[in-house]
Amino acid sequence: MPERLAEMLLDLWTPLIILWITLPPCIYTAPMNQSQVLMSGSPLELNRLSEEQRILNRSKRGWVWNQMFVLEEFSGPEPILVGRLHTDLDPGSKKIKYILSGDGAGTIFQINDITGDIHAIKRLDREEKAEYTLTAQAVDWETNKPLEPPSEFIIKVQDINDNAPEFLNGPYHATVPEMSILGTSVTNVTATDADDPVYGNSAKLVYSILEGQPYFSIEPETAIIKTALPNMDREAKEEYLVVIQAKDMGGHSGGLSGTTTLTVTLTDVNDNPPKFAQSLYHFSVPEDVVLGTAIGRVKANDQDIGENAQSSYDIIDGDGTALFEITSDTQAQDGIIRLRKPLDFETKKSYTLKVEAANVHIDPRFSSRGPFKDTATVKIVVEDADEPPVFSSPTYLLEVHENAALNSVIGQVTARDPDVTSSPIRFSIDRHTDLERQFNINADDGKITLATPLDRELSVWHNITIIATEIRNHSQISRVPVAIKVLDVNDNAPEFASEYEAFLCENGKPGQVIQTVSAMDKDDPKNGHYFLYSLLPEMVNNPNFTIKKNEDNSLSILAKHNGFNRQKQEVYLLPIIISDSGNPPLSSTSTLTIRVCGCSSDGVVQSCNVEAYVLPIGLSMGALIAILACIILLLVIVVLFVTLRRHKNEPLIIKDDEDVRENIIRYDDEGGGEEDTEAFDIATLQNPDGINGFLPHLSITIHRSQKKSC
Repeated sequence: MPERLAEMLLDLWTPLIILWITLPPCIYTAPMNQSQVLMSGSPLELNRLSEEQRILNRSKRGWVWNQMFVLEEFSGPEPILVGRLHTDLDPGSKKIKYILSGDGAGTIFQINDITGDIHAIKRLDREEKAEYTLTAQAVDWETNKPLEPPSEFIIKVQDINDNAPEFLNGPYHATVPEMSILGTSVTNVTATDADDPVYGNSAKLVYSILEGQPYFSIEPETAIIKTALPNMDREAKEEYLVVIQAKDMGGHSGGLSGTTTLTVTLTDVNDNPPKFAQSLYHFSVPEDVVLGTAIGRVKANDQDIGENAQSSYDIIDGDGTALFEITSDTQAQDGIIRLRKPLDFETKKSYTLKVEAANVHIDPRFSSRGPFKDTATVKIVVEDADEPPVFSSPTYLLEVHENAALNSVIGQVTARDPDVTSSPIRFSIDRHTDLERQFNINADDGKITLATPLDRELSVWHNITIIATEIRNHSQISRVPVAIKVLDVNDNAPEFASEYEAFLCENGKPGQVIQTVSAMDKDDPKNGHYFLYSLLPEMVNNPNFTIKKNEDNSLSILAKHNGFNRQKQEVYLLPIIISDSGNPPLSSTSTLTIRVCGCSSDGVVQSCNVEAYVLPIGLSMGALIAILACIILLLVIVVLFVTLRRHKNEPLIIKDDEDVRENIIRYDDEGGGEEDTEAFDIATLQNPDGINGFLPHLSITIHRSQKKSC
């Protein structure tokens, strides 16, 4: 490498050195005797003065050449001459000194202060720094006074091909769909070259593939990578390694190169149909399996991956399409067969299904290859199991009249053992549902009988549970709900809906409605209640009152005349017969009490008997009773208070006019002697001071049988 670099530099510099030797120094004389600093570059650059530049020399201030060049990476035995500074004020007397300042002055570039020659004393790298800006100045050697204003110029570092191309972002990864057509773009890669892109071909890159053919190709200038083979199959090979080279100098010999790798992955497309692993599947299932239980799994394999391998499963034919279903497991990519309806070994012992697996996502580009689906046969064998009894109905509804006789049959339930080896069944009532034991059941035939009388008016419905148990296996039991509805019979006579009391005004008018009454019946006939009202036969020609049936099934009592007088008769009793519409009909007699009252002119009742008094309007009888009770309670409290106060004010001292000796207690002792006189000191009672004094204690025995009071 050093030998090749030296050879290149020698080839480049030989003509430049010859040209520089043959040319004399370029001196510029400014008009009006004003000298300017002339910056002479390399001989090659001095030869580039054009006609335009010579025209500029005749301008007022003249043309100043302000750019020099130096080759990078030059490392000869002597410093390399970059250029020369010269002024026309220099007569050659060596009285002018040249000064250089700016980028690299004194460290990289050195000037001969007498001749103005500029040398590069260090090896330069264009990729590190491409140009240097310096300032030249001519001063008097003795006084150091400037002879010219400072002049700025640039030294550019000329490039050589000393940097190889680099792929800064490598290694690379790219994807392309499988089965792509020829020339499908995969990706593009770009290399960089640190050399000067505008000078020569040092940075002109050409791309090529060193490894990865014949599958891929690359465009030499744009580095766009394309497929070189059509219809590459991911299922055959998924990844390819491509080695890419970038070479400078336009790809010519002697250029530098760099390489990188590109991993190309073929992405999947749906170009393969699903395929069942086997054409026939066998499964067995007990007949008592719970609905929704998974019977088995079938799987169709697909060489594709991801969503392209997703398949949906369906049952398309067979004798068990109504009993079984199949669902797709998106995680495991298989089909799960589940039970939809109960199985019965005694009815059918095996089923055959035809299942289909079809791709969910179809690529229309490959539809011409055929249907992306497959089918398989599934045989399911039903195994016998010991099943509990089965009732003939899931629920039972029985009806019985409330007057049904005891032990009469009101209904029957039936059950059977569905197994091949049928077992006898015994029936019983779950007593938790019949706490009052109103019903019984025949254990052998399931007939339900009445154990206690029924009353529809107390309870219309009775809900019980019947249990069926296999005799051979008591663990096999079944339960069924039985609803018993009690039907109504006409066993209740109608009566007044409430206790009515009518009031008749003395000044009432004939035909005036005294009271409206309604009836009620505890029975519930199918067509509703319809009541008939009548008076007792002996009161049909009642001179005082009459009755009228209303459309709403009620009854109005009317006065036949006016001029009722409560002094003559205060109360009237009117018996009314009420009959229902049952079969047979029932009736009862209810008596309506009618009181004659004194009323105001507008018909408001004021008094109804001798003891009555005018009631305030709106004041009820209950309120009147409450007021009277409060008054009586207050009177009792006042009496008690006065009595207690009187007892409190009575003096403890016996008045003089009272004869204490009249209060004598007789005892049954005969001749008590002194003990009798000491038994009770009467004087103490007469002495007020004796109350708080000391009295001797003496036990006295009183014989109740002989005690007397005076």
